[in-house]
Amino acid sequence: MSGTSDYELNKPFLKTLTAYDWIFAALVIAGSFYAWNGYASFMDAYDVGILFGTGISMVALGWYWKQSRTLMLSVAAISIYAVTQYEPAVMALKAEGMDGRQAIAALSDWQNKEQGKFIFKYFLSSATAVGWMCFLFGLATVTYFFNLFVKSEFPGQVATKMTWFAIAMGLVGLLVRWRESYLIHFDVGHIPVSNLYEVFVLFSIITALIYLFYEMRYKTRALGGFVLLVISAAVAFLLWYKFDKNADEIAPLVPALKSYWMKIHVPANFIGYGCFALSAMVGVVFLLRNNAPEGGFAARILPPLDMLDDIMYKSIALGFAWFTIATVLGALWAAEAWGGYWSWDPKETWALIVWLNYAAWLHMRLTKGWRGAPMAWWSIIGLFITLFAFLGVNMFLSGLHSYGEL
Repeated sequence: MSGTSDYELNKPFLKTLTAYDWIFAALVIAGSFYAWNGYASFMDAYDVGILFGTGISMVALGWYWKQSRTLMLSVAAISIYAVTQYEPAVMALKAEGMDGRQAIAALSDWQNKEQGKFIFKYFLSSATAVGWMCFLFGLATVTYFFNLFVKSEFPGQVATKMTWFAIAMGLVGLLVRWRESYLIHFDVGHIPVSNLYEVFVLFSIITALIYLFYEMRYKTRALGGFVLLVISAAVAFLLWYKFDKNADEIAPLVPALKSYWMKIHVPANFIGYGCFALSAMVGVVFLLRNNAPEGGFAARILPPLDMLDDIMYKSIALGFAWFTIATVLGALWAAEAWGGYWSWDPKETWALIVWLNYAAWLHMRLTKGWRGAPMAWWSIIGLFITLFAFLGVNMFLSGLHSYGEL
């Protein structure tokens, strides 16, 4: 490492920030104050805390992970543009006698030549933005795998950019959907993390973001296709759920979900789920690499075992921390909604099983020094346990969380 790099590394953190960092922070904080000024009458103290806490967290993330700044600013700009164009168009159709739901459907209807708007039919309604997300994730998965078989770095760079664009379109879709819910009716409006359709979009975005962070940190794209496989599986479920069950229709919240707790509990949960999914796919790669003959194709294209082991450990540790936070927040929410912190509801019971599984994984690694293939298998099995807690409980069991059924 050069002397200059050593100097930069040892500089106080604030002195490493560029003008772009400060402009980004100023825009985020200004946006937070703008939202508070415009909607303070609809917020309680908890909502205000969530608003400014999110703003501060965005600044911290942007300063720590530089690439995320451009993502956040781009998503904000596109979403604001979409809303400023969308709202008057919806209001005009309402004035012609449509209700909010009909107006939104007309604007994004491919067959509606008179009332449909090109930008919403093909790009910026929530449904079309999520559709672009699904398409780009699928294409990125194929491109990442193709990148394993060629010597050029170009396909990998394209795959990375497609993943960033997929994340951006998914976030735009969620933010526009948030506004759509209020355009349907004020009483219908809610943050879009309330049903399986919305949280599968959220899961895909979060898992991809966590992967991109590790791709940047470890400077390898060899894991991209494998990690995006689990995202593509989520996308496939999302598309089936949309077209078979009409799950993308915005519905009013059930009473239990009308709480500020949902705004922090659900995202925290899905950071945990995203980390666990990533660790499982890294476990798959670990087993492939571990069983590959030295000098063989797999040994040449896949990362070394110590790197894979380190990524698997760090993603589980990060996921466990966030899942613990989410579980505590869920208990606090349960106390407010149902009068008790814990009721052994099937969803709560399986959340505890997930927590104990990863607590045991971390315990065996940190205290017993377990490494290698057994831990990789354990991380894969852990994903199936998590999948049942997330989806299987909704499909096969009933309880206080039955509003999440398929």
